[in-house]
Amino acid sequence: MDIKQLRALLAIAETGSATKAAELLRIVQPAVSRHVRLLEEELGVELFERERHGMVLTDAGRTLVEYGRRALQELHRARAEIKPAAGAISGTAVIGLLPSTCELLAAELVATVKARHPQLGIRLNVGYAGNLLQWLEAGDVEVALLYDTKASPGLQVEPLLDEQLYLIGPAGSLSPGEDETVERLRDLPLILPNAPHGLRSVVEHACAVAGFSPTIAVETNSLAVQKNLVAKGFGFTVLPSSAVSGEMEDGVLAGAPVVSPNLARRIVLAHAATRRLTPATSFAAAELVALMKRLVLDGAWPGATWISD
Repeated sequence: MDIKQLRALLAIAETGSATKAAELLRIVQPAVSRHVRLLEEELGVELFERERHGMVLTDAGRTLVEYGRRALQELHRARAEIKPAAGAISGTAVIGLLPSTCELLAAELVATVKARHPQLGIRLNVGYAGNLLQWLEAGDVEVALLYDTKASPGLQVEPLLDEQLYLIGPAGSLSPGEDETVERLRDLPLILPNAPHGLRSVVEHACAVAGFSPTIAVETNSLAVQKNLVAKGFGFTVLPSSAVSGEMEDGVLAGAPVVSPNLARRIVLAHAATRRLTPATSFAAAELVALMKRLVLDGAWPGATWISD
């Protein structure tokens, strides 16, 4: 099994055709077919089902594609790490962002990184904390922002900031400038992420301490859907202000911090302890942390408190 064979496998899996894979790889079609045939002979299984309309992965093929993609990613990272530096940083930084932070961070992070190192590519994978943790463990992202995650033998964690959580409702449903209490959630229909999302756990724990169970009107794994349903009057939700700053400024949503007890969560920067970061990702991660600190200290991240040294 070699790199050319794995690339051929992945190209056919992506295109569904040996001919299209050959065009993608810029080699002749018989060479692509030979690479796959050698893989099948070595493993003793069929990797594709040859159908009239193309080539479809078998169960064995899907397994090999998953591991093959990770292997090629690791080789790419190793090449970027050991390649002699020539001034400008190149390669691709693979970073995981939480949906609630994208509005504040994504565009400015890309602009800053590209201004300093135009040859550096950025891949931003957006997902809830549970998904990001899985992607970190699988090697699909190199660093990620997570909520309230503790360090472990396989995970290095740097706490960055504490973020106040807000009760969010339709325009005009909350009094501007007034704080809310957890008790206010008792009789409200709530639109929350699916369990066991971290924010859902925070809300349910706070309600349990107050002696009641929240009324979940709708569950969704989409932040955009969550905000849209609230704006249209289907219920309320709990989110950090960073997730709804634009909608609150435009008067589409109303928000008030939840206090007594104070609802907050901690954002950390995490990466797998078993993998060294590429120079590209190390640089981009440092720029991400600097950007977050600047936003907090300048007051551009309402409800956030910087805690990192």
